[in-house]
Amino acid sequence: MVRLRHRGPDWSGLYHSGHSFLAHQRLAIVDPASGDQPLYNEDRQIVVTVNGEIYNHEKLREQLNSHKFHTGSDCEIVAHLYEDYGEEFVNMLDGMFSFVLLDTRDQSFIAARDAFGITPLYIGWGHDGSVWFASEMKALHDDCERFELFPPGHIYSSKQGGLRRWYSPPWYSESLIPSTPYDPLVLRQAFEKAVIKRLMTDVPFGVLLSGGLDSSLVAAVATRHLADTNAARQWGDKLHSFCVGLQGSPDLKAGKEVAEYLGTVHHEFHFTVQDGIDAIEDVIYHVETYDVTTIRASTPMFLMSRKIKSLGVKMVLSGEGSDEIFGGYLYFHKAPNKQELHQETCRKIKALHMYDCLRANKSTSAWGVEARVPFLDKEFVNVAMDIDPQWKMVKPDIGRIEKWVLRRAFDDEQNPYLPKHILYRQKEQFSDGVGYSWIDGLKSHAAEHVTDTMLGNAKYIFPHNTPTTKEAYYYRMIFERFYPQNAARLTVPGGPSVACSTAKAVEWDAAWADNLDPSGRAALGVHASAYQECNAGADKVPGNGFATIFGHMQIKDVTVGAREVVIKG
Repeated sequence: MVRLRHRGPDWSGLYHSGHSFLAHQRLAIVDPASGDQPLYNEDRQIVVTVNGEIYNHEKLREQLNSHKFHTGSDCEIVAHLYEDYGEEFVNMLDGMFSFVLLDTRDQSFIAARDAFGITPLYIGWGHDGSVWFASEMKALHDDCERFELFPPGHIYSSKQGGLRRWYSPPWYSESLIPSTPYDPLVLRQAFEKAVIKRLMTDVPFGVLLSGGLDSSLVAAVATRHLADTNAARQWGDKLHSFCVGLQGSPDLKAGKEVAEYLGTVHHEFHFTVQDGIDAIEDVIYHVETYDVTTIRASTPMFLMSRKIKSLGVKMVLSGEGSDEIFGGYLYFHKAPNKQELHQETCRKIKALHMYDCLRANKSTSAWGVEARVPFLDKEFVNVAMDIDPQWKMVKPDIGRIEKWVLRRAFDDEQNPYLPKHILYRQKEQFSDGVGYSWIDGLKSHAAEHVTDTMLGNAKYIFPHNTPTTKEAYYYRMIFERFYPQNAARLTVPGGPSVACSTAKAVEWDAAWADNLDPSGRAALGVHASAYQECNAGADKVPGNGFATIFGHMQIKDVTVGAREVVIKG
């Protein structure tokens, strides 16, 4: 539990029954006074620890009017739903969650993770036959012979002896291309509902505001609807916004402009390249990855989260997920047709738990802050992924840039959500938007610590996901020092990428094979400040691609075992 205390510094809970143990570190957001975990049903035979938020818990309580609830916690609903519906209740939950539930009547247990993997979860196995679950692998690697990522949208049942998928939307198969006509009003209303339900909180909160399209829309919708919420009655109707960047960075300028337009209480945090470099080891320890894009973007978010927590804020809204759903990364400009665009968005959404969700959750949770992501609302994703992907295609000749369907949905001439130039600002990846010299500084620092000989022998030192740049090699060395087990390195995916693409999408443009870097500036001919072609690949092993994939929220920590159920959360 000590290793996960940063995720939930407000309360520690422990439960023991037979050979099962449940442990929980709580970050109190809803009902801080009485919602300590583990939570129980009426006779305390069903025990549960949950990380996350169940946004429809009040509606579900109305369906369970014969039950008596002991707390105001949104998570208590899990124990009562299991009592009435058994293992088939998970799809009834609307929220972000990872949980482990123990039925003491027969010592059986289940574990489940939300549809997109917004909250992290790992599963491990011990030599003695025990099964473990935890929010972060640092809680497992000493006790488990093997561990791996718990897949999003799945449930583990000790009775059935394995994992099964509970979330299977039409888009998941990738082969079925949707044909629903684009309706901007339907899309707008679905997103507004997604933001409003995430204003459920009993503690101070705010919004991460980089000034890009996604975070600006989250802030704009939250500002419009905040006054009507219980949160506003407790904490006031002025939304607080937060932005981080190097001095003079694109995000700082745009974030300030949007904040002034919306009238938020804006907090601007500056960092230097050296501040970021000094934090790299802590970032890799907390985020548990060696993926280049994730580390680049996690570092400023990690630094910002510390400042946010110092202000007494415990929850923030963030804009992750939009680029995956709408084809917002700049490489989507080269999508050859609507079928391939749709299939790439499906692949991107499925992988979010290894990248943006992992980064947003663990960077904030390192300081006891919870990040909520409205774009990854189940209902909203269903609406957005049901749109005929022809509408998502980039068509400069008729004025359609990346994410045009989202921009158009909020382009309201009568009651504008945002200034036009913000609404139509070019996509800027977070690691670029905080200041272009950030990535350049990281590469220079890595070059000082990794020699040409070291990189040339990388395939012998790191045969799995071999790093092909000095920056990637530098991160890998740090990761292996914290997490030397083979199981740990297997939790991080790899493969070639350009501008956060999947390996499959690299095939869209032959020129990309020589310019494999996950930065948006690698999208030559698309990004307004693209890398010069003569510099492309300067930090690579000749002939090799960049070993990473694409761009990339808080479990209160879970660990469970069939015989030893440990939940840290």
